[in-house]
Amino acid sequence: MRRSVAVLVPALAAAALAAPAQADPATSCAGLAGLAIPAAAIGLPTSGGTVTSAQVAGTYCQVDAALHPVDPAAPDIRMRVALPAEWNGKALMFGGGGYNGTIPNVAGNVPFGPVGGPTPLARGYATFASDSGHQASPTHVPATSLDGSFGLNDEAVRNFSGDALKKTRDAAMFLIAERYSARPSHSYFAGGSTGGREALAVAQRWPADFDGVISAYPAWNAASLDLFFGYEAQVLSQPGAFPNPAKQTLLYRSVIQACDGLDGLRDGVISNEPACRFDPRSLRCPGGADTGDTCLSDAQIRAVEAISAPLRLNYHLNSGERGYPGFPFLSGAAMTTPLLGMGTVAPATPMPTTAGYGVQFWDQWVRYFVTRDPGFDALTVDPRDPGPWRERIAELAGLQDVNNPDLSRFARGGGKLLLLHGTADELVSHRSTVDYFERVERTLGKRATDAFARFYLIPGANHANVSAAFPAAWDSLTALENWAEHGKPPADPVVTDATTGRARPLCEYPAWPRYRNGDPAAATSFTCTGRSVNTR
Repeated sequence: MRRSVAVLVPALAAAALAAPAQADPATSCAGLAGLAIPAAAIGLPTSGGTVTSAQVAGTYCQVDAALHPVDPAAPDIRMRVALPAEWNGKALMFGGGGYNGTIPNVAGNVPFGPVGGPTPLARGYATFASDSGHQASPTHVPATSLDGSFGLNDEAVRNFSGDALKKTRDAAMFLIAERYSARPSHSYFAGGSTGGREALAVAQRWPADFDGVISAYPAWNAASLDLFFGYEAQVLSQPGAFPNPAKQTLLYRSVIQACDGLDGLRDGVISNEPACRFDPRSLRCPGGADTGDTCLSDAQIRAVEAISAPLRLNYHLNSGERGYPGFPFLSGAAMTTPLLGMGTVAPATPMPTTAGYGVQFWDQWVRYFVTRDPGFDALTVDPRDPGPWRERIAELAGLQDVNNPDLSRFARGGGKLLLLHGTADELVSHRSTVDYFERVERTLGKRATDAFARFYLIPGANHANVSAAFPAAWDSLTALENWAEHGKPPADPVVTDATTGRARPLCEYPAWPRYRNGDPAAATSFTCTGRSVNTR
């Protein structure tokens, strides 16, 4: 094992070197209840922790614990560890989503995971996760992941921004050692969206903690994305600018009609996304006025064009970011998931719960993180010129943006990175992940990057696989194991549509799957091409 446990109490240090041992979960599990987790076992400042419950749940021991803050006014980090009776000697940490605030399902699967196959826990992994250091209100609508009220506390913000990852991981290693008298031979991290940002954060900040990470649709430039959401909120809140659900559907279907065949096959999936040059002005209502759901007004066309274009900032953020790349028409207009896209109503004050997920994210960020005034009107802050809030926004960007592309320490230690993003993502732009990966290549060089990282764009996949044109399924964990443990990088991987079973080659960026001939449902009927080709 190349990774080391951060700290083990002396009594366990020798035992931790032993091979993984199985134990009777009925007795060993109960013995963990009430266990104190010493602050010395955690690599960042805490007041230690306590196991609040330990009970057998089928074939594993479920251990819940609370890690106590340094600031007595800050909330605990609540975490959960699943310890299987038949342990494979390895561990996997799950990342969260949105503003977190709840513990992810430790018995669940990795993002874009295979359908029907065993989950990491069922494969014998000790799995763990946390709420990132605050507890979302269970009554927050429309989703607990949109509760940003914890932003009033500095330690809670630092935990959410990344510190809770290290604290949770170290506490989990302590509990795993207590349970099995051994440390994991290999440890992995898997997350999407906020969890994807967290995956990149652990690789960059604590490169010795994990042997490999799976980062899906990562919101790595979190504060910069918040600023884009604010810009989107301002654009869509203008009189007449918001396209209603019927108009969003019109736009989405028009893009599909115009660009679906650019990859050689009309199948509802745009694979040759770089070649798609749809002009929304082709849907202009007569005279530019809003005359119904069969066309777009001039105000709506301007709004769609603005959201699809990059946002440029003319002031300094502490992270060094200067904007956000915007969304393709393909994703920003998708009405398959209205809550995550534009929503069903325009942004307003107070923010409607049926407005888009992103603009609600902005509303929470401004009220609780930036101004720390729960009654503040978020629509009065212009992300391009935030006035008195510029300094605070710059400071938050330094905390939240995980934009250092120098992953050389992670790579030198043998760490492996699988980076995935759907090109129809309506909440985190795949253009942003392209930007991140290209920065890594520029910083380390293409050959050095290829030795430890793979980046796959998945046509038709959207955010969190919700009602996607191509809901992706791939056994990325096995691919990561083979690479990290056996030195075998992914070779000709295939991604499957979780709904229909049709398959496509999983192409390394910048390649995309072009249809050649044969069965449209077979991956062998496609070839990965590295350049944008108009096949019509």
